[in-house]
Order: sequence, then structure tokens, then C-alpha cells
Amino acid sequence: MIEQLNFAVFHLINQYAGMNQFLDTFMVLIAKYMPLLVVVGMIILWMFKGRKTRDIILYGFYAALIGLIVNYLIGFVYYHPRPFVIPVGTLLFSYPADSSFPSDHSTIIFSMALMLAYFKRTRFPGLLFLVLGIIGGTARVFAGVHFPLDIVGSLVVSGISVLLVLKLRTKLNPLNDFINVVYNKIPMVSSEVVK
Repeated sequence: MIEQLNFAVFHLINQYAGMNQFLDTFMVLIAKYMPLLVVVGMIILWMFKGRKTRDIILYGFYAALIGLIVNYLIGFVYYHPRPFVIPVGTLLFSYPADSSFPSDHSTIIFSMALMLAYFKRTRFPGLLFLVLGIIGGTARVFAGVHFPLDIVGSLVVSGISVLLVLKLRTKLNPLNDFINVVYNKIPMVSSEVVK
């Protein structure tokens, strides 16, 4: 039942792939580079929003790292073929035929987004990144490299990773302190940027 729904939603999104060159190019760019856009956003927040925001970004990084480890472990014990391996749908760019569940791209974005959204001071960028994550995940389904449940699975893994990091937050603070000390010693970092 769930797998039938997974395939149905995949076809609903992917059916438009290959019909318009401009749309295909746009969606491929989003599918491939959305994590990079989020990383650029994180760098801007890191540089200009002060120490408390940097701590939150570090928590998000830890959550993303845990999420990727969980994804690897899931892929190690459970293989779910990508759409083009089955094969179903239209593939817009070449991609390794490894396990599709969950999506690493989406896990990175969702982990950072959920962590930022948890804290009031970073809630707006967190919610913005969450929307970008959903758009990026949908683009990966459109491009034929993921099924919708791969993206949903990433959101679940990210949520669990974020909760784990929040529970361990006080134990991670010494690591944050060390990273901030190293960052503050970088010559290019001015006293105006380090708030």
C-alpha cells in the first residue's frame, strides 16, 4: 500500500520531466545544488549573526552529520532501488545506482533547517531552509533520482537527529567553545563580525 502510494506520487511529479527543456534544466539545478544554496545561507548567518547563532548552526551541523551516518547505516542494511534502476519514470541526469532511501541531500538541508527553526532567534531562516528543502526534494523526484518516500524518510531521520543533538546539547557546548575559539583566531575575522 505504502509502496503503491510512493510510486503514484512519484509518477505524479516525474511525469512532467523531459517535456520542457527550460523546466528540466531549472529542476536539475535545484536538485543538484540546493544544499549548496543552504550552505551559503549558513555561512552568511555564521559570519554576521553572532556567537549564539553560530552555536545553533553547529548544532545543525552535528545533526546533519548524525543524519548522514544514520542514512549510511540504513543503506547498509536496506537497499531500495532508485527509480531509474527499476526502471520507472524519466531520468534527467546520471546518478549512482546506490540505495535511494533516505536522501542524503534532503537530510543535510532538513537537519539544518529543523535545528534553526527550533530556536526563536533563527526560526525565520530555519523555516525558509525547510521550504527550500521541500523544493529541493521535490526537484530530485522530478529529476528521477528519488522517490517521494526517500524525501519523507530524510525528514524523519533529520527530526530524530535534531532531537538527539538537542538532548546532548550541554555535552556538545565544549566542542562549540573550541570551534569558536579557533574561529576567533582567524586573522580575517574582525571584531565587528564576531559579536
